[in-house]
Amino acid sequence: MGTSHHPNWIAFARHPSNNSDFPRVVSYVNICLNSFRFLLCRDLFDHRDINIISFTNNDICHYILNIYSNSSHSALKYLKDTEVNINHILLMTGDFNIRDSLWDLSFLFHSSISDDLIMIADSFDLTLSFPTNPGPTRFSDIAGESNSVIDLMFL
Repeated sequence: MGTSHHPNWIAFARHPSNNSDFPRVVSYVNICLNSFRFLLCRDLFDHRDINIISFTNNDICHYILNIYSNSSHSALKYLKDTEVNINHILLMTGDFNIRDSLWDLSFLFHSSISDDLIMIADSFDLTLSFPTNPGPTRFSDIAGESNSVIDLMFL
């Protein structure tokens, strides 16, 4: 349990408010990027599965959003129900735990949760990024269960 620590990386994770509120997402930034002054923005989203960090470039504040979506998709429900007007989100990434034919060619079905995710990304003016070398992002350790694409990036 816990996060990895390395002297070349700075970990950004929110502090729990109680014993059942431990964060399930963390973002790492390499120390060579210190001049951009990365900061955790808990005032924008205060959710254990959402991590938003800011940095400044040419006097413009930009944001990176990292999300863990559990099996009940509580982070996506929170984002869908929370009205926040944030400009300059450059990247939204995470483990969304959604199988969908939109990004996983081996999966034949579409999920309504995917529609929510696309709507959230669109509200931040982001679009799904497709890898140049597509393939699974989760490899199952259960015999007979197929590998899947559940880790996504929106730019």
